[in-house]
Amino acid sequence: MDVIQQFEEYLVENGIAPKTIESYVGDVRAFCAFLREMGVDQPTDLKRFYVSSYKSRLTDSKYAVATINKKINSLQAFNLFLIERKLTTEQVVTLRKDRIKVAAGSEGEVEVFSEQEVNQLLFFVQDRTKVTLRNHLIVWLLLYTGVRVSELCGIRLGDIDYLTNTLRVTGKGGKYREIPLRPDLVDLIKEYVRTERQQSKHRESPFLLVSQRAEKMHKDAVNTMLEGLEKRLGFRIYPHKFRHTFCTRLLQKNVPLTTVSKLAGHAHIQTTAHFYINTSKEEKERAVNLL
Repeated sequence: MDVIQQFEEYLVENGIAPKTIESYVGDVRAFCAFLREMGVDQPTDLKRFYVSSYKSRLTDSKYAVATINKKINSLQAFNLFLIERKLTTEQVVTLRKDRIKVAAGSEGEVEVFSEQEVNQLLFFVQDRTKVTLRNHLIVWLLLYTGVRVSELCGIRLGDIDYLTNTLRVTGKGGKYREIPLRPDLVDLIKEYVRTERQQSKHRESPFLLVSQRAEKMHKDAVNTMLEGLEKRLGFRIYPHKFRHTFCTRLLQKNVPLTTVSKLAGHAHIQTTAHFYINTSKEEKERAVNLL
């Protein structure tokens, strides 16, 4: 068992959530690939210089601050694991020293769809010669419920209450939340279940979204589909951008922050505030242009 597998096992033993483990391990593997480029074959040979160089590489590659800080979190967890297992002695990664600090007004800035992009997207997915009913439904679910892509793929037929028009979502840590559904979205779900899904060999699947290969659609398939839309429409389209747009649009329509936080499934309202109460880059530019 290599050291990364040991790290993964260690995280499982400590009760870390599966999605967090996946994120930590992916970040550590990427760091190890960087070390190999530098001629370092043993990830246990952790040096302060390597961490600083890696952070510089990420910054030069234009990674978002939030992404870099997430990777730093993962590397600190890995560093502490190595110390605990006596595979290294020095703590070379610390959040206080290594996380990138940003000025007030810049933190939490997110990328959202403009109203024009939303309208273009909604118009395009209606064309059944270009977009399947299932993929049309995926776009609507992402845009009008703000679910994470993992939550989207995990929606079961039994999670939809047609009497109350609500969706029961299983979020991070197995926590449940209910999201009201627009009537036209409910109609689209019913149409998909009644027609296109019924023609699938996986129609007996308990999951709402099925693929040709599996009874449960994988998030990679969702990403691939959205990449195809991105190429045809000419602007960036990825799952979390829908979530950012969902939350931002609600706040712009004066929906209370507490309500947005509950709909998004954030454990703490501070998370919602951190990401969404700050003005967007475009809003700042418009404000300055008024001078």
